[in-house]
Amino acid sequence: PDGSVAYYEGDQGVERMVRMVHADGSTVVHLEGERGAERLVRMKFADGEVQHYEGEQGAERKVRVVLADGNVVHYEGEQGAERMVRTETPAGSVWYYEGESGV
Repeated sequence: PDGSVAYYEGDQGVERMVRMVHADGSTVVHLEGERGAERLVRMKFADGEVQHYEGEQGAERKVRVVLADGNVVHYEGEQGAERMVRTETPAGSVWYYEGESGV
């Protein structure tokens, strides 16, 4: 065990993991779904960053990151190939990006 703490909800025998807090408190992972099909929906980091995910278990892909400074970065693409497509700033500016990830 690495010291992480898992939180469960539901009746005994059908309980499902809904949250995991890493041992050092640096990351909180939020999950949704039935037992055995829990999927990642959000990760919160100690620096204030929040990453949002969509997709079925094992195929979750990053769709949005809210940064501590208030910028919101949007992503498209399959898991592992997500690419930044838009950034929205607290001042109302919107930046658009084109091209593949890493290019």
